[in-house]
Amino acid sequence: MNRILIKNAKIVNEGSIFEGDLLIENDLIVEISDSISLKSSNCVVIDAEGSYLMPGAIDDQVHFREPGLTHKGDIESESRAAVAGGITSFIEQPNTVPNAVTQEILEEKYQIASKKSHANYSFMMGATNDNLDEVLKTNPKNVAGIKIFLGSSTGNMLVDNETTLEKIFSSTSMLIAVHCEDETTIQNNLEKYKAEYGEDVPVTVHHLIRSAEACYISSSKAIALAKKTGARLHIFHLSTAKEMELFTNKIPLEEKKITAEVCIHHLWFTNDDYATKGNFIKWNPAVKTADDRKALWEALLDGRIDVIATDHAPHTKEEKKQSYLKAPSGGPLVQHAVVAMFEAHHQGKISVEKIIEKMCHNPAKIFKIEKRGFIREGYYADLVIVNPGLPWSVNSSNILSKCNWSPFEGFAFKSRITHTFVNGQLVYNAFKVKNVHAGKRLLFDR
Repeated sequence: MNRILIKNAKIVNEGSIFEGDLLIENDLIVEISDSISLKSSNCVVIDAEGSYLMPGAIDDQVHFREPGLTHKGDIESESRAAVAGGITSFIEQPNTVPNAVTQEILEEKYQIASKKSHANYSFMMGATNDNLDEVLKTNPKNVAGIKIFLGSSTGNMLVDNETTLEKIFSSTSMLIAVHCEDETTIQNNLEKYKAEYGEDVPVTVHHLIRSAEACYISSSKAIALAKKTGARLHIFHLSTAKEMELFTNKIPLEEKKITAEVCIHHLWFTNDDYATKGNFIKWNPAVKTADDRKALWEALLDGRIDVIATDHAPHTKEEKKQSYLKAPSGGPLVQHAVVAMFEAHHQGKISVEKIIEKMCHNPAKIFKIEKRGFIREGYYADLVIVNPGLPWSVNSSNILSKCNWSPFEGFAFKSRITHTFVNGQLVYNAFKVKNVHAGKRLLFDR
């Protein structure tokens, strides 16, 4: 029997922090108490005094690049980075090669992950303009949801047929997750700046090409369609102040049919950072202004935004060093997301309890994930120990994503993840990921 006793931790769960002990047996949490004493010597004891014990983070939006784009990253390498960053479960998107737009291709991704993933996993079924029959075959018990790109991005899975969109929204009870940017607005903006700069468009106008207007037009249309059809809608990576008026904090999360996500990069960077970071902070949707960032933080804290995720999407350094028009959008973030939020806590922006709510509890609630996202007896032992006072710096020697760069490179974080457990197995400790593929397929209570 695998038995691990974590003692003297500051346990963070469901809006409170309390000091106590936690006992893991095999893959489950079996006891949580002020003090646990074991007579048996057949147990590993970890003293977590001074550190937080939190549920493993659940990242509801990643791009791990397998199959077809594995020169950028793969399920093994990126899940390795994820567990080093305290992310114990991920939901991966369908714009791999081939796109996951049939049940057979989708299942092939699950088979790869079953052999290679360090973290728990699920994969979104991708929608296109002409695969409704395949979408409707998706099993709600073991697939996270349906993904629709309402703006072009890596993989070019743009769905722009309004009749098709309404059929998808009205035909499935599954969660529909959307990337919202209006393609016509983007293309018009792009032509404007190409007329001004030719082929040497600078990255500093990325947020003006993929503009706040483009985001708002698309998000508002998606929400109107969800309200018309009664669909369960989740909007990924919101990036603008104007979009925040589309969401409510007037009802409990469990009663919301339209939910919202923000990503680490939109909470951290602004368009001023393009001058120094260049294409390495080129994302879709774009990092916008300081005013937009301020509004995102306000909405996150007051409950209009429900989830913090990463949109982890690695590309090689060589790809990113190309000119703005050629460089792909996206970047690696899973390894540094949790500590970035703890950095925001040190800056007085957010409480530890709120971090856990937005990165652990709420993704589990929104996707109805079985027995994960909380520290509860009988739940899977997906757990993370965070030392809030153990500084470290990000550099190429400790970056685990295959692309071997990070937008945080050179930054010194005040907090460090010291231990990560996936299904009761210690998979990460002291900058080292064990060669244990402990991840399981996520199941959903629906």
